[in-house]
Amino acid sequence: MPWNKHDYPVSMKNLEPRVRNKAVEIANALLEEGYEEGRAIAIGTAQAEKWNEDHPVGEEKPSKHK
Repeated sequence: MPWNKHDYPVSMKNLEPRVRNKAVEIANALLEEGYEEGRAIAIGTAQAEKWNEDHPVGEEKPSKHK
């Protein structure tokens, strides 16, 4: 069952919205690849938390035009 930003696993309810949305995106992709729900949720959550650490809010992307 694919999730979205309004319908997601209970285990993701305490994640900040930005991280939760990324976790849902990752978990849905894993489901499409054939992962079991529980495994997709765990991996999606862990990878989203790592992504959040590596991409802080407000971080500027390098400009291609100088």
